[in-house]
Amino acid sequence: MTQRRVPYLILAPGLILLILFLVLPLISTIFPTFFNGGFTFSNYTSFFLDEYNFGIFWRTIKISLIATLICVVLGVPTAYYISQSPKKWRGLLMSITLFPLLTNSVVRSFAWITILGQDGILNNALMNIGLLSKPLTMLYTEFAIVIGSVYLFLPLMVITLVGILENIDSEIMEAAETLGANRLIAFVKVILPLSVPGIIVGSILVFTGSLTAYTTPQLLGGNRNIMLATFLYQNATALGNWQGASVIALIMIVATLIVMKLFSWIAGRMDKRGEASA
Repeated sequence: MTQRRVPYLILAPGLILLILFLVLPLISTIFPTFFNGGFTFSNYTSFFLDEYNFGIFWRTIKISLIATLICVVLGVPTAYYISQSPKKWRGLLMSITLFPLLTNSVVRSFAWITILGQDGILNNALMNIGLLSKPLTMLYTEFAIVIGSVYLFLPLMVITLVGILENIDSEIMEAAETLGANRLIAFVKVILPLSVPGIIVGSILVFTGSLTAYTTPQLLGGNRNIMLATFLYQNATALGNWQGASVIALIMIVATLIVMKLFSWIAGRMDKRGEASA
């Protein structure tokens, strides 16, 4: 009987801290948003009915999904290359991949400001080679937020996928090529379906990070391209509207959970399709 209680005793301190410092503060923050003289959803309906607020919500979801898609497209071949590299080079490649995570997000964002600015490195390079007659407006746009988000969260996608792809037997690829498929078709038809679990986990990490990021949208998007995280900060600090900030916080949580469920559903459908094909 005592041995059965050991796991619960080990978990108890962590669960208590989680409840005290996460669950209870979250409930105390969100609970008042449902009461305005009685139980109501008016705070949330008014948020979505407001054109400005809905525009911020849609911009956040759109940028997060675009950043996630780009990370998948770039992350899968990169992770596959790393997983197939010799072990003596694999550690070095993983270190290079992880390097962006070792620098502060503010520093990374300022680096992109020097690259994407009107007098930045990219505009100067394009003008010097004659592709542009005047600098492009890339900074303080949705494009800049997407670039910053991809740079910020692509390592998470690659790390997640490397662990999955390393466990795929290389003989499967050889068997596909023996049956007449070239390397590209074999990769798409064989390796890609087997890497779906890693893609789903990586997508959830990237989407959640992009949705909740504050520094990158604030520095690269400016005041014209506000996202939910920056909008929450403005309501809580600049405006002192804590109830509005709580509404935004719950919307971000629910949106994240819905997208996670959607990704899981997609993964389940793909698994069933793979079993049916087999």
